[in-house]
Amino acid sequence: METIAELAQLIECHAPVAGMTETRIPRLSLFRADRPSAPTPSVYEASLCLIAQGSKRVSLGDEGLVYDASRYLLVSVDLPLVGHVIEASAEAPYLCCKIDLDPSALAELMASDGSAARPEQPVLAVYPSDPDLIDAASRLVRLLDRPDSIQVLAPLIEREILYRLLTGPHGAMLRHLMSAGSRLNQVSRAIAAIRKGFDAQLRIEEIAAAAGMSASSLHAHFKAVTRMTPIEYQKQLRLQEARRLMLTGGATAGSAGFAVGYESPSQFSREYRRLFGVPPRQDVERVKNAPGYVEAV
Repeated sequence: METIAELAQLIECHAPVAGMTETRIPRLSLFRADRPSAPTPSVYEASLCLIAQGSKRVSLGDEGLVYDASRYLLVSVDLPLVGHVIEASAEAPYLCCKIDLDPSALAELMASDGSAARPEQPVLAVYPSDPDLIDAASRLVRLLDRPDSIQVLAPLIEREILYRLLTGPHGAMLRHLMSAGSRLNQVSRAIAAIRKGFDAQLRIEEIAAAAGMSASSLHAHFKAVTRMTPIEYQKQLRLQEARRLMLTGGATAGSAGFAVGYESPSQFSREYRRLFGVPPRQDVERVKNAPGYVEAV
């Protein structure tokens, strides 16, 4: 049985520098921070987040959650969160692995499961550390040292992780999410539709149809889950993608705003400042000049 300290050693080995490290294993990302980070808005994919060292706070609207090596985070649908590392240092960096949930694999595991769903369970929650999850996550990360085994063994370990989630305290909520007729499943489909065409004009009727809901029902249930309206959700997607284009692609504020669907530069700058606190150019300079900055999960 792997311990949390052993998971930390594995992550530190495969994420030697601050920031996010994409891995050769699909749906597995590693994160490292050598100092606390500023609160940063971003959309978190449906995922399991296991911190092996350090701690982080995430907020959805007015609700805030702190998780660390003793508590893991489960995000059941793609959510717009504000997160920041609150405990990290060069001597003891923040170390985390994120495993995105595979909906098709979840559906397969549910096929023979007749347990009842409880829709009142939260889509964003922290739970006490689970030794079985830590053990499985450690074996998944360890495969990075044996790349020839990834194709065969990684799907098996991922399936084990999903099975443990389904049989854990959050299993009923995940089953509710995957049930085709549930409101949570419908909201999840609406989220997917918005993300797919985030740079196009949002047509509520089309999103509602994709989700199998009326427009009024979509608004009510979408906001109950995400704490924002579909239009506000799309706006976050656009602004975060524009930020990424400026930070990693060298785009100007004007070209980034146009690329994500804004026709008015002034509107783009105004809404960008409302989300990130400063205008686009100033934000990019601030981020690039902060040596310890990291967008970590």
